[in-house]
Amino acid sequence: MIDLFHKSSEQCSAVFTRRYSTSFASAIRLLHEDLRVPICNIYGFVRLADEIVDTFHEHNKAQLLADFKSETYAAIEQGISLNPILHSFQRTVNQFGIDLALVDAFFHSMEMDLSRTNYDERGYQEYIYGSAEVVGLLCLYVFCEGDKTRYAQLAAPARALGAAFQKVNFLRDIRADFQRLSRVYFPGCDFSNFTQADKRAIENDIEEDFRAAFKGIQELPLKARFGVYVAYKYYLSLFKKIRGLEPASVLQARVRIPNIQKAYIVFRAGVKNQLRLV
Repeated sequence: MIDLFHKSSEQCSAVFTRRYSTSFASAIRLLHEDLRVPICNIYGFVRLADEIVDTFHEHNKAQLLADFKSETYAAIEQGISLNPILHSFQRTVNQFGIDLALVDAFFHSMEMDLSRTNYDERGYQEYIYGSAEVVGLLCLYVFCEGDKTRYAQLAAPARALGAAFQKVNFLRDIRADFQRLSRVYFPGCDFSNFTQADKRAIENDIEEDFRAAFKGIQELPLKARFGVYVAYKYYLSLFKKIRGLEPASVLQARVRIPNIQKAYIVFRAGVKNQLRLV
């Protein structure tokens, strides 16, 4: 039965989500049950594309990404794919009428990762849009459930939240990106001489994104608000921890939030949600 294939494909996307990001998986579980499957479908798709450009070094990554891109558009057009991650993703794209321009921009940023290792300001903004802000917009399509007016109102904060998450990831993963992949995303930075001024400029930019994003979270539909707020608080806590470190420390080790602190974040967020402070 086709329903069994649909369900099995969705379970594959959920497994990808849990295996690759326990934090996002935890936040997704706090969304209304109507939203969990489509958000996992989006994350599984994004994660698989990211793996192609970041991990599959023993293979022809450019060809793999080109094939994946072609298969994605075919799946969306045909309404089916034998790749379970793509099958579940196309179901979400078609169910919520997601603009394919967002998918185009996402693939453009993934293609940039294949060849670019340094970015000027224009390239950086272009990359951030396709790799991060677009993901926020994909999720917003699901959260708004067809309400185009609300989507338009919340698009800017959704982009800001995606950008904040990505930039925090860049700061957290500086060591791996620079040493393993020779990538420097932040314009004008020399990680061989990463100064406090460099770090502070990046942090000021991220703070602006977090501020803009929070205004949008407060206006999200109730089905989405709590789960998104928890993800926001987790990344804000990670950011604050990084902000307290010296530049050399950020370059030496990947910063993490202990599980007990994650649990506390969820608890405090739950209390604020019950008191309608979010």
